[in-house]
Amino acid sequence: MCVFCASSASIDEQYLSAARELGGMLACGGWRCVNGGGAVGLMGAVTDGALDAGGEVTGVIPKFMVDNGWCYDRLEDVVVTADMHQRKQMMSEMADAVVALPGGVGTLEELLETLTWRQLGLVKVPVIIMNTLGYYDSLLAMMRHAIDEGFMKPSHEHLWQVAVTPGEVMSLLDDIHPVEFESKY
Repeated sequence: MCVFCASSASIDEQYLSAARELGGMLACGGWRCVNGGGAVGLMGAVTDGALDAGGEVTGVIPKFMVDNGWCYDRLEDVVVTADMHQRKQMMSEMADAVVALPGGVGTLEELLETLTWRQLGLVKVPVIIMNTLGYYDSLLAMMRHAIDEGFMKPSHEHLWQVAVTPGEVMSLLDDIHPVEFESKY
């Protein structure tokens, strides 16, 4: 399970708690967690949840981040990449599913690029948006607007699924099945 999420530390504790809970549930469900390898924010919290529950976590992190001391020292399995693009590509290749927790522009960029790759048929795995505290409401409304205005096809709404809680993420993972949607072209 590739988890895209924030490395921001000054956020509401409810986001951190949900990330820790998801990490624990992934571990208990037998999912290896693949994330950006950072120590703080939701990235650190999901790692802590998974490791504390006896799970496995692979951190994929660019060399410049390692050089800056941003790699989480609890991680035993770390893949160091040359740059951010290689990081995303490796995380995507390692994933049987993707979940996006709340985050800033980096997380949004990872989520939207993954949805683009999925739309183009380059990524086939399910993508789940964990909408903790309604964080993604505006983005989901924007994507619905893009569909309504003809910039995306109606079937493209199936590029992603939405969960509110870690338990809902796990329920969606239990019910993974291929979804067909029209090619962008």
